[in-house]
Amino acid sequence: HEELSGVRIMAYTTIDDPSQYFQTATYTGNGGTQNITNDGNSDLQPDWVWIKDRTSANDHKLTDSSRLSSGNPTLTLESNTNIAEFNDTDSTTAYLTDGFSIGANGNINTNGNEYVAWQWKANGGTLTTVSESGSNPGHTRQTNATAGFSIIRYTGTGSVGTIAHGLGIVPDFIILKRLETADNWRTYDSIGGGTKAMRLNLTGGHGTSSSFFNDTDATSSVFTLGTNSEINGDGEPYIAYVFGSVKGYSKIGAYKGVGNTDGNFVYTGFKPAFFMIKGIDVSGYWVMFDNKRNLPNGTGKRLGAQASDAEYGSTNIDFLSNGFKIRSSSGSSDDNNNGSTYFYMAFAEHPFVSSKGVPTTAR
Repeated sequence: HEELSGVRIMAYTTIDDPSQYFQTATYTGNGGTQNITNDGNSDLQPDWVWIKDRTSANDHKLTDSSRLSSGNPTLTLESNTNIAEFNDTDSTTAYLTDGFSIGANGNINTNGNEYVAWQWKANGGTLTTVSESGSNPGHTRQTNATAGFSIIRYTGTGSVGTIAHGLGIVPDFIILKRLETADNWRTYDSIGGGTKAMRLNLTGGHGTSSSFFNDTDATSSVFTLGTNSEINGDGEPYIAYVFGSVKGYSKIGAYKGVGNTDGNFVYTGFKPAFFMIKGIDVSGYWVMFDNKRNLPNGTGKRLGAQASDAEYGSTNIDFLSNGFKIRSSSGSSDDNNNGSTYFYMAFAEHPFVSSKGVPTTAR
């Protein structure tokens, strides 16, 4: 906070350098081994790494530091499939102080192919253990409350219960996956609340069932699990990635499509480095954009979290100093269908105003 004429006011943001907590890296495969090094303002040792082949139709590869097996980070999930976690040999082999190492796995390191890696920092793999209590699942958690991000590994009970997420703010988005059995990814978002859910690996919008989250919205301390086996089967292990909006760093919300090139301007309070869009009342891709592939502004290609497709189409979206502008002329169901509602999750390249009240340079 700052003092102004004796009045205490809160600073615009507590995160002047978003690259401490999120970065996108692009790289070219070499067919062997290589270290992928970040180029943001700050060193970033990631705890969640999400890699996608841009050149060829290959599966997304997601690893995290909460699921290390004997120090081996190759335990992998795929956002575009429902398969259980598996040891993806020669995949992500280590988390480095400013990036990660990869092996010769063709999905993430084919010689000459282009790749993108989105990386989030949690708590360096340091876990807090919470014991099972009644119908509340036991879990291990690593939390970065500053950046509004938790990785939670829990064991289901089959009964309605709650999980303490550690953020200290209300989560706006949760991604959940059963680990040892093939099953769909589930998502919670604050637009639909505890009555709705979507599937990350499929194109459908919100579905309604009390079995997802027991018709209960997440709070600043816990989120509720219903009895659905995709998120809470008795004795089954799960992973949850939990996000809350942090002013000047991340924003999770919704906007309405208008179906023309003069689409919505969406205020985020920062210039985006990454965002993902999904229609909640219309079928469509989980469209993913970032500031490394989508250059110059408003150009570049799309990727879909639920699809193995290589990069496709064009973005038709402008990155602005304080948000983004939808410019799709086709009325695409993916981002701008007239009258449809779209969920989005965005992370910052830099805040619109620094913690000292200094505005950034406009685009």
